[in-house]
Amino acid sequence: MTVLITGATGLIGQEIVKQCHAEGISVHYLTTSKSKLSTDSKYKGFYWNPKKNEIDHKCFEGVSAIINMVGASISKRWSTDYKKEILESRTITAQLIQDTIKTHQYKIEHVVSASAIGIYPTSETNYYEENYTEVSSSFLGNVVGQWEAAVDGFKALGCKVAKIRIGLVLAKDGGALPEIMKPIKLGAGAAFGNGKQWQSWIHIEDLATLFVYTLQNKFEGIYNGVAPNAVSNRELTKVAASVLNRPLILPNIPKFVMKLALGDMHILLYESQRVSSKKIEVKGFHFKYANLRPALENLLS
Repeated sequence: MTVLITGATGLIGQEIVKQCHAEGISVHYLTTSKSKLSTDSKYKGFYWNPKKNEIDHKCFEGVSAIINMVGASISKRWSTDYKKEILESRTITAQLIQDTIKTHQYKIEHVVSASAIGIYPTSETNYYEENYTEVSSSFLGNVVGQWEAAVDGFKALGCKVAKIRIGLVLAKDGGALPEIMKPIKLGAGAAFGNGKQWQSWIHIEDLATLFVYTLQNKFEGIYNGVAPNAVSNRELTKVAASVLNRPLILPNIPKFVMKLALGDMHILLYESQRVSSKKIEVKGFHFKYANLRPALENLLS
């Protein structure tokens, strides 16, 4: 089997490539860098430039499925221009792939795309399952709504479509965890706001396995990409400090302080979504890291 992966060189993409190879799945990947083009038959690179509507259509040759991970990082200050990039790096890319498949009449059976739990409205009491329909009115809610609509365009090409709504990804060398750990390591760790906001996290290894599992089983529809046991921000901070053997002595950090430091993206730290993983578990998926402490011990030791 050969799969095309967009965003293959990103944090999650790299882990998915690793797990595809472990399962004997060959990978084609798209990159905007001509110097990064590997010619290995198991890991073959193809150039694209979505901003200029350019793509090497040979990337689809022999490919039966796509794992769509492309998208500008949300962990960067959200200027007006960057907000546009966050959205268009997800929607224009989906459109370009769909147009190319249509023009060259490739037969792609299955698309597994990243999405995000930011689509769910912030709440300290709701427990979100995939059939919840109200979309958050926040900037991220709007982005994810348009992103999922763009991905649904693959259905018109006869593809089965699965969307994985990803939570807070915990990884050793990127994403949110190193940033969360910095103040804690310095003995200056503290919860954000009242600390009660839910953080629906997932270990990067489990997330990559979940994508490959969805691919291999040809699942369709929406699945939450979160571990079974969400924690409050206070609990996340407390467990992280305990794993690192550091004290937590500072008071909670008020919202206005982080707004000054981070601008609009400060809401990432204060939004609350408690999200269910039951749907994928009922389909037989097993989480290696179902609880936060073992996940952090694995990543921080």
